[in-house]
Amino acid sequence: MLVIGTANHEKGLELADLLRPVGVETRTLADFPDDYQVVEDGDSFAANACLKAAGYARRLHHWVLADDSGLAVDALAGRPGIFSARYAGPDATDESNNLLVLDQLGDTPLPQRAARFVCHVALADPAGEIQAQSEAACRGRIIFEPRGSEGFGYDPLFEIVEHHRTFAELGQRVKAVLSHRSRAICHLIPQLMILADSKEI
Repeated sequence: MLVIGTANHEKGLELADLLRPVGVETRTLADFPDDYQVVEDGDSFAANACLKAAGYARRLHHWVLADDSGLAVDALAGRPGIFSARYAGPDATDESNNLLVLDQLGDTPLPQRAARFVCHVALADPAGEIQAQSEAACRGRIIFEPRGSEGFGYDPLFEIVEHHRTFAELGQRVKAVLSHRSRAICHLIPQLMILADSKEI
């Protein structure tokens, strides 16, 4: 069994779907009654992903795959970056985070609103040792107002330029091919398959 190190329902479903080719049973943190939370005080996506994977693995005594993902906007010097989930404060919501990014960009012209989604994934064994990791990104730009009703986080603002659609408009099936998270998982799958074949997971 592989535990996906998130209690976020949408992210859990997305990762479980991406991991389907590995052929292992997956759970999320929501399936465990323990409300233990790993402190994400790393200085990079990689550091936070490893902290989460190792911390939850030691706590649950299971293999854990965790990711740390976020939005990096060029015109905002890479912000919100690792603070993406709580950019608007400790009680931030998707809406408040999106509004803050739009407010900070103001009337910045569209050609100067380039951004990228970044995802780092880490896999820890039940002892909390990191056994595999990968990182990937997806480039796009931030539009002037939210569009689309699917997805979560900054998806309604993040437009894939060649498609002229936001992630929230493209839907899960297309996002599963293009997204930073899907690319990071794809890079990790060969290592996961080896572990699954050897019955490690």
